[in-house]
Order: sequence, then C-alpha cells, then structure tokens
Amino acid sequence: MGKYIIKHRSNGEFQFNLKAGNGEIILTSEGYETKAGCKGGIQSVRNNCQDDSRYERINATTGRYRFVLKATNGQIIGTSENYESSSGMNSGIESVKLNGTSDDVDDQAS
Repeated sequence: MGKYIIKHRSNGEFQFNLKAGNGEIILTSEGYETKAGCKGGIQSVRNNCQDDSRYERINATTGRYRFVLKATNGQIIGTSENYESSSGMNSGIESVKLNGTSDDVDDQAS
C-alpha cells in the first residue's frame, strides 16, 4: 500500500508526496503554509482519489502527458510526474486510486 510523505519545501512551505508501494512518487501536492493545511490536502486526496471525474488529463505541447487531481471545488490537490504516453498516465491515475486511501503518513517535517 502507498504512503504519504510530508516534507518542508525550500521556501518553508509544507508539501506531501504520495508514494506507491514500490516507493515511486505518484502525486505531489502544492505548497501549504501550515502542516494542518498539508494534512487537510492528504485527506482531500483520500476523499477524491476514487472518483475518475476528479482527474484532469493533460496532453502537454511537448508531447508528454500528466494529470492533476482536483477537489470538488476545482482546486488542484496534486500533480503527477510527466509521462511519455497516455497509457502511462492512465496507469499513474490507477496507482493513485489504489494507493490514495492509505492512512500511512510519514511526517518528515517535524
């Protein structure tokens, strides 16, 4: 099962990464001013990751693919890495669906 990692960004904000069971980062959050806000973002992933309509699939002008997961209010919760193919992107979405409900949080920003 996946795991959330909370870290400090270089600008002092908090950020989380969702890692798959193999340790690969599958979703990265925006920056949060507070740790509580960051933890709220994690809960938002848990609440929204199963709903396929919450994923915006993006075909960049560079020919690469990525996706963002959005909350019900349309705000971006997290962004994927870039993928070489749409099938790779879709596999990434399935991985977020599989791992996003995890309760495992590693707070490395203490």
